[in-house]
Amino acid sequence: MIAVIQFGGSNCDRDSVQALESLGFDAELVWHEDGLPSDVDGIMLPGGFSYGDYLRAGAMAARSPVMADIRAAAADGTPVLGVCNGAQIGCESALTPGAFTTNESARFQCEHVYLRVENAETPWTSHYEAGDVVELPIAHGEGRYEIDDERLDELEAEDRVLFKYCDEDGAVTPEANPNGSKHNVAGIVGEDDHIAVMMPHPERASLEDLGRTDGEGVLEGFAQ
Repeated sequence: MIAVIQFGGSNCDRDSVQALESLGFDAELVWHEDGLPSDVDGIMLPGGFSYGDYLRAGAMAARSPVMADIRAAAADGTPVLGVCNGAQIGCESALTPGAFTTNESARFQCEHVYLRVENAETPWTSHYEAGDVVELPIAHGEGRYEIDDERLDELEAEDRVLFKYCDEDGAVTPEANPNGSKHNVAGIVGEDDHIAVMMPHPERASLEDLGRTDGEGVLEGFAQ
């Protein structure tokens, strides 16, 4: 069972369940105060505005007791995917390095973006080829990925960058970067690649009715 964690302010939780079920997964909503069930095969931290983004986006949710359970499950090899607010929570709880902060534009942005697959040898990208370009939506006000230059160089060298913002032809340029993320980074993995966070929404591009299915491959990572 894939546990989709609900915090106060989550708003992509049901979308995530529907997307996962459409791919054949057993997915259930789990309220954060109820703790992590024992029969979990994967964990998804969905998008939204947990705790109204007070302090910093994801900062309060990262201190919820359920996150200790999630960190323990991740350490035992359980796949964990954080999307948008879930990515912010993932960084705030040290599942992944760096932080997501206010967009360079200082405004909320909701649009479709192009991503280039940087590493196709992770569970979350194995359905793509390195260099593939996918189109996914974003919807965030604090999506700019920040990390010190030395640490980012290490992530690049370790192939821990999943996606970078790019143009339709795959060129990684400042113009293709919607929020000012350092090095156009849109998604990364933790020390182990079964843990990943990303700012764009794969669950919003995984149903034919939505007009695009480029995000299916990311969610299929739970089957690895």
